[in-house]
Amino acid sequence: MTLRNKILVLVAALAVLAGVATASVLHAAGREDRKNQTQAGGPPVAAGKVSLTPDATRKIVFRNMAWGPHRDELATVPAADPAGPRTASGVKCLRFYAAAGTGICLQAERGAMQDSYRAVVLDAQLKERAHYTLPGIPTRARVSPSGHWVAWTVFVGGDSYAGTNFSTRTAVLDTRTGQLTSSLEDFKAYLDGKEHHAADTNFWGVTFAADDQHFYATMATGGHTYLVRGDLAARTVTSLHANVECPSLSPDGTRIVYKKRVPGRPADAPWHLYALDLATMRETALAEPRSVDDQAVWQDDHTVAYSLAGDYGSDLYTVPADGTGKPRRLLTAGLAPAYLG
Repeated sequence: MTLRNKILVLVAALAVLAGVATASVLHAAGREDRKNQTQAGGPPVAAGKVSLTPDATRKIVFRNMAWGPHRDELATVPAADPAGPRTASGVKCLRFYAAAGTGICLQAERGAMQDSYRAVVLDAQLKERAHYTLPGIPTRARVSPSGHWVAWTVFVGGDSYAGTNFSTRTAVLDTRTGQLTSSLEDFKAYLDGKEHHAADTNFWGVTFAADDQHFYATMATGGHTYLVRGDLAARTVTSLHANVECPSLSPDGTRIVYKKRVPGRPADAPWHLYALDLATMRETALAEPRSVDDQAVWQDDHTVAYSLAGDYGSDLYTVPADGTGKPRRLLTAGLAPAYLG
């Protein structure tokens, strides 16, 4: 082959490589553009002001899961129009809850070698009041009705409640004084009327009563789970009922909705939603047939909201809390809702 032919071959090869590189860049750019737009059929989302202050227009604040530049941001919609346009805040959370102008946002901080996590207490304008380093992966968050207490749970071992090989840590914070109880394991526990000590004890899923003193949570030990009632002043937890996970107290303080393991269900989807009357300890199965791995939120005294897997990662549904009716989709592409107002 002559030198001239060799040069022509080299030029042709370089042209092919340049074409491939250009096509790859354009394909990646197009994919990113598509990602940064709302998925076809998905909810419209636009940046704007989001407040946690309750007002005359009841609203839902939640983690927006719709694809686009506002994915994972706290967003809001009117409770009367949950499928309507969303206003995104710019604040990103993995888990979130709010009440009385106080929010708790569990965030990921992306690192070059490893992610870290933190709990951020937010004011009504979503400004940071305080933050705390988390020892594991965020999973649950709650605020008391007064906004004076917040709680969060993380996985410090494992990353799913479906099995038994996991470990959690649940913290409770007094937002007025800044006093932090980094683990509910520091509270004195009573199981079936006897003081309980066991290395395998885990707590998760706090839900607060309106009196700023009591709460409910799940305690796990010996391969079983229990609903416990906690006393923040006495620093105690006392078992009330077996086979209860991720409790959520009704606004009137009379019932707990929770997920319960049901024999015969798949190992990775073992739960059914139930309501427990705290006066009679009578259980009622709710009309959601699918397994729900979430801590439900009360929409009002009659209806609960919860997440299920969807095309965007998570959709929100509602179902009556008395066992009647049927599930209804509340909104697509959402997670961790809080009703305000």
